[in-house]
Amino acid sequence: MAEAPLPAIRSLPSWLLGRAAARGRALVAEALAVEGLRMWHHVVLSAVRDLAPVAQADLGRGIGLDPKDLVGILNDLQSAGLVVRAPDPDDRRKNAVSLTEEGGRLLERCEKAAREANDALLAPLTAAEREQFLTLVRRISGTQD
Repeated sequence: MAEAPLPAIRSLPSWLLGRAAARGRALVAEALAVEGLRMWHHVVLSAVRDLAPVAQADLGRGIGLDPKDLVGILNDLQSAGLVVRAPDPDDRRKNAVSLTEEGGRLLERCEKAAREANDALLAPLTAAEREQFLTLVRRISGTQD
């Protein structure tokens, strides 16, 4: 079935940004799948690396992930030997999450794969256009700092 023309919708910046974001997510998801990870696994590994040791509840709040979903992802990552959960040294009632050496090695490969996927996404742009694009997207996304 052919897509309806919808020129009024398809000319909206929000629609175009949504399409670009969907393409970017698909490229990154495909690259991460080669390493056996999904997007949220990558996000959690990256956050754990940056924050470790981090209380499980703080980790979930920090990345905006529902606690039930976080538990499932951490279970996957722990089963694969990529993270460890242990009593939080600051509050033994909580779990603190840390990256294992294998988790760190996998994260490095995933970060490389994600960078390459983003390079593919931005391939039609020159280096100067990429920088300008990122500056503008940061400004309109509210993450310009």
